[in-house]
Amino acid sequence: MRAARLIAILALLLMSPSVLRAEEPLDMQKYLFGHIADAYDWHITTVNGHHVSIPLPVILIDGGVQVFSSKKLEHGAEYHGYRIAADGEAHAGKIVRASDGSRPFDISITKNVCGLLIDSVLLVVLILLCARWYRKHDVLKEAPTGIAALFEPLIVTIENDVIKDAVGPEYQKYSPYLLTAFFFILINNLMGIVPFFPGGANITGNIAVTMAMAVFTFLAVNLFGNRHYWKEIFWPDVPLFLKAIPIMPAIEIIGMFTKPFSLMIRLFANMLAGHIMLLSTIAVIFLTVKLGPAINGSLSVISVLFGIFLDVLELLVAFIQAYVFTMLSSVFIGLAHPQHAETH
Repeated sequence: MRAARLIAILALLLMSPSVLRAEEPLDMQKYLFGHIADAYDWHITTVNGHHVSIPLPVILIDGGVQVFSSKKLEHGAEYHGYRIAADGEAHAGKIVRASDGSRPFDISITKNVCGLLIDSVLLVVLILLCARWYRKHDVLKEAPTGIAALFEPLIVTIENDVIKDAVGPEYQKYSPYLLTAFFFILINNLMGIVPFFPGGANITGNIAVTMAMAVFTFLAVNLFGNRHYWKEIFWPDVPLFLKAIPIMPAIEIIGMFTKPFSLMIRLFANMLAGHIMLLSTIAVIFLTVKLGPAINGSLSVISVLFGIFLDVLELLVAFIQAYVFTMLSSVFIGLAHPQHAETH
């Protein structure tokens, strides 16, 4: 019950005081997308109606480079001819020119970008600490400790049971990318579950990030595929009339793009759905305020307990999605080396 109370208190702190007042109903769309959407600042909490947030740098290329703090654009303000488009406008939530509402070239450090940088630095630090232990110790004489003890079983399991079996004899060429993809996705998934700074950014629930990961796998498959892979695409072992029409080559070429597309959608949809489910569960506490203390109190307890269950489930999903992405990427790379796979 202590954990339940902790989550309830945390939910109350993270929600705006306007949400807690019964006369102001909760806007679910604004509540959900306000937590999972990207932003030009990092919202921490709200105290006495005042938003506590970390402003992030805005970087625009529009006849020159414009760099300023996102604090200059708060509450619909204009700065140097720019503003953030309001809800209902074209490009809502994005920086536009105040004169005509068109968008400049925007490379700002948004919440997702900032979270991505933080998580990437965290991953590099963890890997370097792990490597440092191996440089200073003889693994033949002592077992790993600390960070190395945490990473070694994961690395050995993913490389031997996933990458090696799926890719084949040349697996060591692809292990660096596939292991990096696994830990990158895992770290971002776990940090997305943390409800306070520097966690909480919806990185793997952002389709641009999952698309970039899928593109890397697409390039690894098609740039390094052997001649047998390309033969199976353009001249497969099928009856001659299917080659002449050519139905099978068209299907195989479409398959080249549907495989990375499925990687992109699977990771994006699962992580986004997990965030929405957890937020929706917590929102029950505030949606039932007007129904009286008895109903609100009982549903609040159920909501908190179910929220704990979903949080634990999200820990499992975070690992599973990283594992599945790595496994499917390994399979796709292995299929690009069919002759090697047969030898293996």
